[in-house]
This record gives sequence, structure tokens and C-alpha cells, in this order.
Amino acid sequence: MKRAVVLLSGGLDSATAAAMAQREGWELFALTLRYGQRHQAELEAARRVAAALGVSRHVELDVDFKAFGGSSLTGDGAIPKDDVDAPGIPTTYVPARNTVFLSLALAWAEVLGAERIVIGVNAIDYSGYPDCRPEYIAAFEYLASLATKAGVEGRALRLYTPLQYLTKAGIIRLGIELRVDFSLTHSCYDPLEDGRPCGHCDSCLLRARGFAEAGVVDPA
Repeated sequence: MKRAVVLLSGGLDSATAAAMAQREGWELFALTLRYGQRHQAELEAARRVAAALGVSRHVELDVDFKAFGGSSLTGDGAIPKDDVDAPGIPTTYVPARNTVFLSLALAWAEVLGAERIVIGVNAIDYSGYPDCRPEYIAAFEYLASLATKAGVEGRALRLYTPLQYLTKAGIIRLGIELRVDFSLTHSCYDPLEDGRPCGHCDSCLLRARGFAEAGVVDPA
């Protein structure tokens, strides 16, 4: 089977993107990053999703963005609540996160001889992060063609972004078609002490809106 490295966060987007790649016949190798996020819930969700997908290997790496600060996701300030459509880039943006994550996935993909890196980025229903835009994905793919032995030898790795132009409702419908168990996933930026989602952060609100527009009850 052809191999693919999937960036698996434990959220519904990465789970759906991974399931889509799997349906297309790719052998999955999952990469999850512990980047200093405020909680462990998404890491536990990533493990559940990886197990459900039956990935060939699941690697968890530590990359401590807390050392730099600059994001409320790593404890630098409060998580914004009840303002999902606010203009500008929110404080939950983690500087260069996707660039670092994709670089690590690129390194592992070269070692594995993988041909794809799967990432569940979306440019429709998202929080406005600059490293989720199509032009960014195209630029990183070009970088990968220049910066790797595989690229120099004409075997450039491709970024697989099947959710890029889907609404959150569209992603949920696709996940249901792929039989993704959304009860295993976690989206909240700031869960309560018992692990339940806060229901008020951008990620919770986008998820709730997506399930409502899809006409489906969120099993989580």
C-alpha cells in the first residue's frame, strides 16, 4: 500500500481527513504533537481516533510552544468566548504551528517513503488562521519539493487536504459517509475540569453550528 503521514489532532477535521485518505487506499501513519496546549483532552482523542482507524503507527512528539508564548492555546491569555465571527486573527492562533507540524510530518514521510501528508485544514468555517489558507498549503508543497531528497529525485511529497473547501457541515456529512465516529473526537479549546467542552470557544461554536447545519446530533 502507498503510505501517508496524517497530522492527527483528535478533532473532527483531522479524523475525517484521515478516514478519507484511508478510503482511497493509503496506509496511515499518524503524528500527534504535544505542543504545550492547555489540556490533554485532544491528545486522548487522537489516541482513540488512531485506534479506531487502525493506523500502522501512531507517534506522539513534544514541541513546547509554551516556551515562546504568544497564543492563548498555550496559556498566554484567556481563550476568546462567544465571538466566533470577530474580525482579525484570534489569540488562539499559535505562531508557525502548522509550519512546524508539517515540517515534522515531512521528515517522517521521507523516512517512511510516504507520498502524502494528510492535514485537515479548512478555509471556509475556521478561525482565520493564516496557515490554513490554500496559498499557504501550495507554498509548503513547493517548499517540500525543494527541501527534500525525495523532491530532488522527482518524488515530491504531496499535501492532501480533502476538506479545504468544505463547510463544517460538509465535513460532518462527509465524516458520516465515511463512518467516522465523532464521539471519539474532541474540539474544545478550553474544556471544563471534567473534560466536557466549554460550549463557548470558537472551536465549540463552529462545531455546534456545523452539526446544526448538517441536521445531525453531535454524539460528543
